[in-house]
Amino acid sequence: MAATRTSFLFRRARPSVWTVLAWCGAALYPAALNLVVSHGAPGLTRVEIVPAALLTFVVVGLLRRHPLPAFTVLVFAWGAACLVANTVAVALLQMLTTDLAVGFVAANHQRRTSLITAGMAFVTQIATIGLFPGTDVASRGVLILVALVAAWTVGNSARERREHARELSEQATAQAVTAERLRIARELHDMVAHSIGIIAIQAGVGSRVIDTQPGEARKSLDAIEATSRETLSGLRRMLGALRRADTPGTAPLDPAPGLADLDRLVAATADAGVRVDVHWRGERRPLPPDIDLSAFRIVQEAVTNVVRHAGTPACEVHVDYRDDELSVEIVDDGVGVADPGSGFGLVGMRERVGLLKGVLTAGPRPGGGFRVAARLPLESR
Repeated sequence: MAATRTSFLFRRARPSVWTVLAWCGAALYPAALNLVVSHGAPGLTRVEIVPAALLTFVVVGLLRRHPLPAFTVLVFAWGAACLVANTVAVALLQMLTTDLAVGFVAANHQRRTSLITAGMAFVTQIATIGLFPGTDVASRGVLILVALVAAWTVGNSARERREHARELSEQATAQAVTAERLRIARELHDMVAHSIGIIAIQAGVGSRVIDTQPGEARKSLDAIEATSRETLSGLRRMLGALRRADTPGTAPLDPAPGLADLDRLVAATADAGVRVDVHWRGERRPLPPDIDLSAFRIVQEAVTNVVRHAGTPACEVHVDYRDDELSVEIVDDGVGVADPGSGFGLVGMRERVGLLKGVLTAGPRPGGGFRVAARLPLESR
């Protein structure tokens, strides 16, 4: 095992054949470039320019993985070429080539590395000024500096834009993960809070009548069993979705609840001692899954609040299928709550409706009781 791991690490540390060939070409680059420029202006038309140009691209390609060694080869080759040719044309080619290389390094590597290459290029280019008698050193120096700063600035700006785009992408991913966690938290709260509320009420009823009314106690236990099974099924569905479990032979998961499941919600709430009257308006039709699920969860949370806090034996649910929106309203004539903004239930409802670009209103009714109303747009779907 140790020998295999050592062999694997050795293979990874060993450079590839193409990298070795590239560095061999880079080693020949100064000689090839000097061979071209040594013939003066006619040399630019000779056949030697082809391998020199190809080797230039090889050295530039090495800048991506090995910026400092490759740039050193480039600067050395062009500095030697200026010494050999001693012409303004070669000096301009040197400035153009090294400046473009500085911009390339600045666009693909950290600022410290690009500044080192820019310094190397500046020193080499300034050193060539003395090769040309009568040259205005100050003007040439300003030209070199301006061109080099421009090349570095363009490359560095490209790198910063790329890093900024990557940061924005990472932030968007983190926000998506946070939003998904909040959605899961809402689902768990809506499902578990409703079921636990029903179970608590049924358990209280059963404990009070178990000695005097065994039949009623048995009904309470049956309701607790049914609610518990439904909650376990919902939890299993949610955990299965989180795990993305599609193992062959696994039992199929129940579909997500929707408005079609209001009958089960009404029956469970009736067992808890609160009658729910559902009124349908408009033409009932299939809804988008997120609208259907959110509408059901809003009704479920509102009815749970009625069972827990309203102190009333009945409430009404109005579901209105309109052309451009779905309207859901839950009203009761109970005592309501002191602070309608407290608790996670209303917060979860507002987040659901907000994600769907809808409107939610919740608060005490003028004549007593409490009202929750949600309008979910359908036009854009």
